[in-house]
Amino acid sequence: MSGIEKVYEFLDTAKTYYLATVEGDQPRVRPFGTVLLYDGRLYIQTGKVKDVSKQLAANPKAEICAFMNGRWLRVTGELVNDDNRDIKAAMLEKMPELKAMYSADDDNTQVLYFSNASATFSSFTEAPETIEF
Repeated sequence: MSGIEKVYEFLDTAKTYYLATVEGDQPRVRPFGTVLLYDGRLYIQTGKVKDVSKQLAANPKAEICAFMNGRWLRVTGELVNDDNRDIKAAMLEKMPELKAMYSADDDNTQVLYFSNASATFSSFTEAPETIEF
């Protein structure tokens, strides 16, 4: 299993992670659950009308954190918008509960992938493991 696959598997199994962005000088953190590994890239999904989308447009640097079974994962990097319809459709197929709010063909659905990313697995009992992608 590659490093990015390990990161994806942890996030997918944890179900919920917390996405941190900034708005001016104020940190903003909220729970997310959308995650997709597609063509070797780690994607998340949101709506373009949401504040988080506007925050990422102003400053694409972001961090996510998930906790599961005594371990936590932090992924930091830049989130890059990707308007590829196939990726939007794949995200919605993976997360069918989103189809009530989003469509691969609407002007709201936004998928973003991590670029220049570093993921660190940590726990209180093991040495940290860092993966770059």
